[in-house]
Amino acid sequence: MPEFLTPLPLMLVAALAGYLLGSVPFGIVMARLFGLGDLRAIGSGNIGATNVLRTGNRKAAALTLVLDAGKGALAVLAARAALGEDAAQLAGFAAFLGHCFPVFLRFRGGKGVATFLGTLLAVAWPLGLACCAIWLVVAAISRLSSLAALMASALAPFASLIVGRSEVLLLATALAVIVYIRHWPNIQRIKAGTEPRIGSGCKAPEADPPA
Repeated sequence: MPEFLTPLPLMLVAALAGYLLGSVPFGIVMARLFGLGDLRAIGSGNIGATNVLRTGNRKAAALTLVLDAGKGALAVLAARAALGEDAAQLAGFAAFLGHCFPVFLRFRGGKGVATFLGTLLAVAWPLGLACCAIWLVVAAISRLSSLAALMASALAPFASLIVGRSEVLLLATALAVIVYIRHWPNIQRIKAGTEPRIGSGCKAPEADPPA
């Protein structure tokens, strides 16, 4: 953990700003801009880049990925510049929570993978790069975005120690726990062999609530 030096009122401001930034649903915004319809009625109903990709529009999916990662990174970098490392980690975590439980969508948001990676890249770039590499390798082999996310998040706490950034261990662990909670329906589908693979076409929403 970083040393806590920022006054509590300013920490709360950083957390609120991070949460509101994270709550912006860029997947829905991109779907509307590109005329793709209501993203929550497409594929899995997820508001993230993987579900945008199921529409067949790779540009919209890429923009969603960059923007969802960017809001986590921006929250960290802005809080670091204005207040310090303690506020940076809190703001990044709050942005991640905002994506998963956005106030603008009645707290029904995404799985948080892109924001998870963007936050870690900004907090400790060696750790972020390690998690991105894990995601890419697992995704390339399995063609399962959810499995790649689960592996990257599960290994993030260990990777923080390996790259010598133990002060990020608590944050990496908290992010990983929430990633697993948000992916519980995916875990069940992976076990059943019914989890959609990367690049699969559109279909009716899954039975579990959009996330």
